[in-house]
Amino acid sequence: QVQLVESGGGLVQAGDSLRLSCAASRHTFSIRAMGWFRQAPGKEREFVAAIPWSGGNAVYGDSVRGRFTISKDNAKNTAYLQMSSLKPEDTAVYFCAATRGGIYWYREESFDYWGQGTQVTISS
Repeated sequence: QVQLVESGGGLVQAGDSLRLSCAASRHTFSIRAMGWFRQAPGKEREFVAAIPWSGGNAVYGDSVRGRFTISKDNAKNTAYLQMSSLKPEDTAVYFCAATRGGIYWYREESFDYWGQGTQVTISS
């Protein structure tokens, strides 16, 4: 079973940048794509971005497109989420996820493995 560990969350000011990392371990050969979701208090989990593991175009949620960039380092089995021009409404717990073959990446159900989440707080 794939294990995912996020890191890089924290408290920053509006307009700042932050990079999250997601390290995958165990059975990483089964990963077909990795993604990021986020969940703010009292809200549903929201799709942020996803990237195919073996190459191809990344996809983004509407609220982060143009500000966030997802990338990966296959040699390190790690995915990244570079967040720029952060806003207070970006405050949430950010979750990393991996899928063995799901195709609708904007849906939580497409992902098989999840990290524990990392808190990102943006102050105004």
